[in-house]
Amino acid sequence: MFRNKKILVTGGGGFIGSHLSKVLLNNGNFVRVADIKWDDYMKEKYYSEKMTADLREKKNCIKATKGMDFVFNLAANMGGIGFIEEVAAEVMHDNVLINTHMLQSCVENKIKRMFYSSSACIYPTYKQTKSSIVPLKEEHAYPADPDNFYGWEKLFVEKECEAYQRDYGLCVRVARFHNIYGPEGTYKGGREKSPAAICRKVAFAKNPGTINIWGDGKQTRSYCYIDDCVRGIIMLMESKYEKPINIGSDRGISINDMVDIVAGFENKKLKRTHDLSAAQGVRGRNADLTLVKKVLGWKPEIRLEDGLRNVYFWIKKMEGLR
Repeated sequence: MFRNKKILVTGGGGFIGSHLSKVLLNNGNFVRVADIKWDDYMKEKYYSEKMTADLREKKNCIKATKGMDFVFNLAANMGGIGFIEEVAAEVMHDNVLINTHMLQSCVENKIKRMFYSSSACIYPTYKQTKSSIVPLKEEHAYPADPDNFYGWEKLFVEKECEAYQRDYGLCVRVARFHNIYGPEGTYKGGREKSPAAICRKVAFAKNPGTINIWGDGKQTRSYCYIDDCVRGIIMLMESKYEKPINIGSDRGISINDMVDIVAGFENKKLKRTHDLSAAQGVRGRNADLTLVKKVLGWKPEIRLEDGLRNVYFWIKKMEGLR
């Protein structure tokens, strides 16, 4: 499907958007990227056209989608758990505006198919109260009870996509991302997610030394490497499947165990302090991949150890650490 097409990637200045754009461009497509800011971590050119615009305004969404065949809508005001729990109103306000205007603009400009990036944050709190949990299936989303406002916003837009699909015939594909990580993404400043934060902390720690962990470190998550994620996005967009689907890993790991993996890259001996007052999110979260394996034939291929190694040494390079 994605050869010699005109494609818009919103959020193209960010982590997933830039990696996705690079693959689409290398596959021979015209790729327009649109964003309000540019991280500039990716040094090689990954787009055909760059558009700096505030997508909270409908006129900019109309302009961005004009002349395009397909839209990958990844634009969002978001970050790690600390950020999304602290900045609730701003996140909901900005993201509902962006996604509502993008849906309407896709209808008005007759876009063939739109991708929407949802999140595992939509899953209910009551299914994530223990470190060792039953992996989350797509059907577990309801009865709804996300643990933060960001999750509620994502779940609302999932239903908005469903409504636009029903009422206007807009073809939409929705993926629920489970902790996507990798190099060339935010790793400091407060918006970074746990893999990048841990890699940064370990990289700067002395050997032997001490690092601070948010929570007791026993909380669990699963992590999906960016290359696997991009492959899954494209496969979903090329498929006929119309309902939300998980893209993530089904390997759960505690924060403490992830610290051990990262510290092992340079054999660092690290003591840990624990900030029990810091944002931690749910106690445990893991993805059930039964549906995505069945529907798309997709599964993650990059081992967590290999992906974290890439992130760790990329951060060291970025910070000039020997």
